[in-house]
Amino acid sequence: MKKTIILIALVFSVGVKAQIFTAKSGETSISFFSEAPLENIEAVNKSASVVFKTTTNDIQMSISVQNFKFKNALMEEHFNENYMETTKFPKCVFKGKINETVDYTKDGEQKVTITGKMELHGVTKDVTIDGTVSKTGNDLKLYSKFKVKVSDYNIKVPSMYVKNIAEVVDVMFNVVLEPYQKK
Repeated sequence: MKKTIILIALVFSVGVKAQIFTAKSGETSISFFSEAPLENIEAVNKSASVVFKTTTNDIQMSISVQNFKFKNALMEEHFNENYMETTKFPKCVFKGKINETVDYTKDGEQKVTITGKMELHGVTKDVTIDGTVSKTGNDLKLYSKFKVKVSDYNIKVPSMYVKNIAEVVDVMFNVVLEPYQKK
């Protein structure tokens, strides 16, 4: 019984004192949705790398663009070859910071704003997005839904496809983070 109490106290203290969190395997989802007159396009990427430091509120996210999965292979091929040029621009990178003070020692949810730089398709822009950070046990969860104007990142849509692809797409990320464990 005494050993069990010591083990529970040790596990709990690791979670409370953890400063660096990384994406929990299989619980990261970055998606986008394009609503246009001729068709809606949706894709999901579940392989983002995320690092979050609670003492500074710094967050870094790296997404392999070619890992977005579509409902059909032709959409995926057009996305990678014609629009995102993933051989030339393979990653989307976000480096930023949560602006509010968050108490990471208590379970709960808090609305936040995240400010930083997003590099996509070879263009880096300052962005500020609304989000939510929540803590449950040792895990943290980050969630946000925001809009991206494709022309802001020099993503060119040929005139014959303007009714197929929205000028502004909805982007959503939903990331579960766990305390970093050195392997």
